[in-house]
This record gives sequence, C-alpha cells and structure tokens, in this order.
Amino acid sequence: MTSAREVSIPGEFRRIKAVCLDIDDTLLDSQRSARRAFMALTGNDAAWPMWQRITAEYHERMMAGEIDFETMCLSRTRDFFAAFGEHLDAAELRARERRRMNAMRESWELFDDVADCLDWLRASGLAVAVITNAPGAYQRHKLAAVGLADTFDTMLISGECGVSKPSEGIFYAACAELDLAPHEVAHVGNSLDVDAQGAARAGLHGVWLDREARASPGLSASGAPVSVIANLYELPELLVCDLPYLEGGAEASARCDSLAGSG
Repeated sequence: MTSAREVSIPGEFRRIKAVCLDIDDTLLDSQRSARRAFMALTGNDAAWPMWQRITAEYHERMMAGEIDFETMCLSRTRDFFAAFGEHLDAAELRARERRRMNAMRESWELFDDVADCLDWLRASGLAVAVITNAPGAYQRHKLAAVGLADTFDTMLISGECGVSKPSEGIFYAACAELDLAPHEVAHVGNSLDVDAQGAARAGLHGVWLDREARASPGLSASGAPVSVIANLYELPELLVCDLPYLEGGAEASARCDSLAGSG
C-alpha cells in the first residue's frame, strides 16, 4: 500500500489540479457516529436496520426539497418509536432527538487515512474542495468539530447552492469556484452513483472510495467509467499514475515505473 507521504507529483506530470471530496463516510466516519447515537437513543442497536430504512425515506424527501433538516430528524424519531407503539408528544420527541444529536456530535471523528491524504494533497500543490449533500450549517459544524473548518479552498454544499449530487450542476459549480475545467478536477466519494459516476458524467474524474470492498469487475458497464480505491492512502498513486496513464500519458507511465522501482 502506498503511503500518502511517499508519492509526489512532478509539475510535468500533473494533469489533475484539484481534488474534491465528499464528507460523510469519506472524511468522517458518519455511519459509526450515527450508530453510536442510535444506541444512545435506544440503549441497543437491535433495530438499527429499521432506523436506516426510515432515515433513507426521509433523507430522500429532504433532498427533494419537500422537508427541511429539522423536520426530517424529528419525523424520523417520531415514526421509529411509533412503529413500536410508543407515541411521543412534542416535548418528549424533541428531548429524545436532542439526546441523539448530542451523542452524534460527541462521536464525530475522521477516518485514519484522512489527515495524511489532506497533507499530501496540500504538499503537492493541489487545490482541495468539498462537495456534499446536506444542510450547510450542519456540515460546516461537522468540519469545525473535527478540525477541518479552514482546510478547503471552497465548499459546495447542496443546502446552500440549491443543487445536489449527482446533478451535474453542483460539480460544474465546484469547477467554476476553482476556476478549472472539469477534466482538471477529480472528485472522491463513498457513493458509486452519487459521487463517482455523478462526477464522471459532468466530465470530472470520478473516484469511488470503496471502503467496504463492494466493487465488481463490471462496475463501469452500467454507468460512467470511474476509478476505484479502497482507502485514501491509495489516492496519491491514483492521481500520479493511473489517471494520467488512462489519458494516454506515456511519460506518466514511465514515471510510475520509476516510482515502483524506487519503492
């Protein structure tokens, strides 16, 4: 495995000039935080699959603009307990949701590979941005809580710009903010369709961060071609070697052979 500190990008081989990153389950281990918060709410995680199903339903409605973030959170908690025959009044509903959210905030943390990857991107002279689907204040609070508030050159948050992934519009907006053409930008995220293929359809280099090893050999057959990495430690080598090579860069291929020989 290539460490994020072991590969540098010589100027003549640099084709990617910026990297955009998703937040949840890409930088932050949001799934684990959510599960811990759920356990704080219920005392165990036996009904976690039901919570996930209700979450997916309300999140889809929020992303469609039908409801706001607070309504989503309260409605999800209300429906979850109602499914078990417990009907909460407004005060109790808000108290339980507040307990869950406090537990969530206390457990936000970065994946182990994030700090090294961000350090490498900065040291290599690449611009770094965020593209995320969520309310603006909530996402900014998350980044501040884990020490990343001032890390990015720009942030495109669906709740602020009015368009969400996988729409091409949010990716075009990021490129405009960075003053770069789409082919000069890579976008990395944990969702194959929303992040990687959405970015690829907009002309960016879509990178699927497949932390759970779900990729299959034919994953690009049904959508826009993307690259796949298992963790962010693999991103530097992808940017230095694989993406230039896929673009027909013979010199980049030779550079990669040199890197491999010196490793």
